[in-house]
Parts: sequence; C-alpha cells; structure tokens
Amino acid sequence: MRDFIFSNDFFRSLDAFVYTCGYETCTPGHSYGPVLRSGYLIHYVLSGSGYYRSGGHTWRLSEGDAFLICPDELIYYEADKKDPWTYTWIGFQGVKVHEYLERTSLLTTPVFHYGQDDRIRLCHEKMFEANQLSANRDLIMNSILYEYLFLLVRKFPKEQVSIQEKQAVYIEEALRRLESGYGQGISVRSIADDLELDRSYLHRIFKAATGSSLQEYLLDLRIRKACDLLLQTDLPVSVIALSVSYEDTLYFSRLFKKKKGVSPTQYRALHK
Repeated sequence: MRDFIFSNDFFRSLDAFVYTCGYETCTPGHSYGPVLRSGYLIHYVLSGSGYYRSGGHTWRLSEGDAFLICPDELIYYEADKKDPWTYTWIGFQGVKVHEYLERTSLLTTPVFHYGQDDRIRLCHEKMFEANQLSANRDLIMNSILYEYLFLLVRKFPKEQVSIQEKQAVYIEEALRRLESGYGQGISVRSIADDLELDRSYLHRIFKAATGSSLQEYLLDLRIRKACDLLLQTDLPVSVIALSVSYEDTLYFSRLFKKKKGVSPTQYRALHK
C-alpha cells in the first residue's frame, strides 16, 4: 500500500484552508473506521471499487465516483476484496467552508460523480504538484482549494435556493464591491447594475440586513478610511480626499465635518 500525505499550516487562512491531501492504493478489503473526522474530506476514486457508509446508508463506488465526509459524522469505508480501489483525497476546514458547501447539493447527496469534467480531476493533480514546492505551499494549496470549491459549486449546484439565501449572496457581493471600490468612484447605481437588481430592491434588503442604506454605508466607509489615512500618514487632505473618491476637497471637508464634528485637519490634530 502506497500512501502520500501533505498537511499545511492550519493558521494561515481562517476562511478555508487545505489541511490534508494525498492518495492511497489500497490492499483488498482495506478499511477505515467507524470514525469521526474533524474536517471535510472529499475522496475521489481513480480506479477499482469499494464501499462508503454514512448516515445509515451504504454506497458502492467505482472509478470516477467521489464521496464527501463531513465533520463529526460517523463514517466507514472499505476497499473491494477483489478489485480494491485507489483514491485521492482533499481535506479542508475553515469558518466559511460549510457556507460554501451549502451552495452545492453535496451536503444532501454526499456521493457524486465527476463525469467528464477534467478541471475538477485536475485539481487533485495540481495539489500533488504543489506538494513538491519547498516554500509557500500553503498559498498555492489554498488557491487550488478555492478553484476546486468553485468548480464543485458550478457542477453540483444546490437545486433549490431560498429567497433568504439569494438575498444573503446579494448583500455579501454588495459589501465586497463597496470595500474594493470605495476609492474608485463606485456608486449605488453601478452596484445595482452589476448585480442586475432593481435599486429599490437592493436598498431594501441591504438596509434590512445592515441597518444602513447603501449610500449611508458607502459614505461611512469612505470617512472611516479617510480617518485611517489622516492618522496613519502625513498626506495632504487633498490627497486623502481623492484617495476616497472625492475630487473636490472642500466638499469632502464639509462631509467629513458633518460626520465627525470637526474638519479633517482638526481631526488629525486631535487624534494623532
């Protein structure tokens, strides 16, 4: 039996990270479990066959099939006694992993088939290639993981998505665009257009979720970033104004004073 395993630094990424990957050529009848695992793992069968048991169900799997192991679920799997399998696996953890997998059908259908999608299979191969690196393996491993999760979401989408889940995605995307575009002239209209949503609908769901309108959130974000620049740099107010997307320094100063009660120059003098 050949066994190759890689584990990267658990603490480099909180959202999602690879904690193990490898492949195994099993001997006839080789088994694992019953056991609980602490993270998510996906095993992909390269050849041969075997059995996977979870949640009171037993599946027979063969080449091209895959199965998902979830944390704290009692599982057992065993290689066929005549045609034992060779499989590869990717194990991942992180505070957002469950949310990502909820976008797929895999949490309710833990046994699935890659089919002819070579890009998904290639992710396993690229993991092994990344394992050969002597430095910064965590970065490349995690980049492959995000690609892998994206491909799983696209190939195995959740069949029914609730209105609340759709709204949560819209809000998260709006927040991401605000954070990345506050200094580039982004507007509420441009966000709504990019998301292909009616402005009033986006305004309503965003305010319900955050307690603030998009316009108010954007203004507060720009003022907050300006405060950081005032305290952390010696840049002129005009440069700071432009950095948070205000070409008119006087207009920026009026908005700043309305929000903070003092001018940008006074704020710097009081707090720096």
